[in-house]
Amino acid sequence: MTTNLLGTSNASAVRYLDDLELGQEWTSAGRTVTEFDVVTFATWSGDMHPLHTNEEYAKKTEFGTRIFHGPGALSLAFGLEMALGWKNGSALAFLGIDNWNLRAPIRIGDTITVQEEVIGIRPSSSKPDRGVVTTRVRILNQNGVVCQEGDWVVLLSRRPI
Repeated sequence: MTTNLLGTSNASAVRYLDDLELGQEWTSAGRTVTEFDVVTFATWSGDMHPLHTNEEYAKKTEFGTRIFHGPGALSLAFGLEMALGWKNGSALAFLGIDNWNLRAPIRIGDTITVQEEVIGIRPSSSKPDRGVVTTRVRILNQNGVVCQEGDWVVLLSRRPI
């Protein structure tokens, strides 16, 4: 599933473990990274590295300008992914992230989206009301460049009887 022309998702229905299929995909709406995002993340995380907070310093780096914090982009991705709605009411716990890689910088003014694909479905052998779903998550910029990617693992309810 993808976003419509208005940039909103058509994946708003809750999905349970039983509803998912390998290869099922969603794409989030876009969100532009702002100066406020950089300042806010730097302030509450304590990461005041000059690559994020000092334009003159950043101009001399390979990036040529300040970039958004990698963990900050991951945080935004969590919000974009949750707004897809497919886990609202079915997710029991976030279990982890595997193989998360930062591939390209995200700059102030970039608009990011999240693409998500189901790559693993495993019903629980001990608790029949749940299972584990693994999704490949990619953060892309407005040019389609994969900036970050990896696998998210979630404990998901099975469809109620």
